[in-house]
Amino acid sequence: MMSAAPSPASPFRIGSRGSPLALAQANLAAAALRAAHGWAEDAIRIVPVTTSGDRIQNRALAEIGGKALWTKELDRALLAGEIDCAVHSMKDVETVRPESIHVAAMLPRAAVEDRLIGAPSIAALPHGAIIGTSSPRRAAQLKALRPDLTTTLLRGNVARRLAAVEAGEIAATLLAAAGLDRLGMADTGATIPAETMLPAVSQGAVGIECRADDSAATALLAAIDHAPTTRCVRAERALLLALGGTCHSPIAALAREQGADIHLRAQILNEDGSEQVGDEALLPGGALDGAAALGARLLGRASPALRALFTP
Repeated sequence: MMSAAPSPASPFRIGSRGSPLALAQANLAAAALRAAHGWAEDAIRIVPVTTSGDRIQNRALAEIGGKALWTKELDRALLAGEIDCAVHSMKDVETVRPESIHVAAMLPRAAVEDRLIGAPSIAALPHGAIIGTSSPRRAAQLKALRPDLTTTLLRGNVARRLAAVEAGEIAATLLAAAGLDRLGMADTGATIPAETMLPAVSQGAVGIECRADDSAATALLAAIDHAPTTRCVRAERALLLALGGTCHSPIAALAREQGADIHLRAQILNEDGSEQVGDEALLPGGALDGAAALGARLLGRASPALRALFTP
């Protein structure tokens, strides 16, 4: 039975960053809510919110506040009652969130892989090529595969990053396949298999948060939750919590459902990719304590220098 649509005079307000990709994801959430509840077009309003991460583009996130730069303004708007929910790329959401806010739903996960822009493969990159990225994970994994490559900081939206390659500022960059697909750019770049470059924790997943005490919004959002995505992303985030990594810490992980269980693969690296520790685990019934145990094993096999990048 479909829920009654909110009155057009008081639409359900979805908060989102204002970038083209963030708005595309907010529109996916809006479409899912309309389909689930039989709502009219004007029953939902998307409210763009400019975040510190959008304003500050010339420095690495780890230097200026980390992932909170993507969430704090949306958190403020949510807690102030200016929006009813907030849509996030889950890989941009801090591992520990305020108790007053919770993830009420995740949309079906899209492609988890990275795509290389500027060359048909990592092997085809010229010797000593400069690769633009803001991700410590991508930089470390690239250097592990090709120690001759140089990485340089590149931030900004997808268009800015593609333009940097086109203008020859850099030889190549890496972008999430999911983001390109959501922007209608499925043919852009060469997909790097997850077996070659394990993705970031939660890559490809879109989460929707609301106030923990807002039972009405929680119930509305529960109708669009994709349970397999939620189970796998929670396993990856439990691993991240156990490792205690920061925005400086190169961490990769990917969880997949395997029947009632979850198979979790993970990797930690030092910043230049010269040391990598990888392992995997089967989490019976998706139990998250297995993710924490996997994190402990990774740290136990790491050198003191690599372990120092993590603070469990």
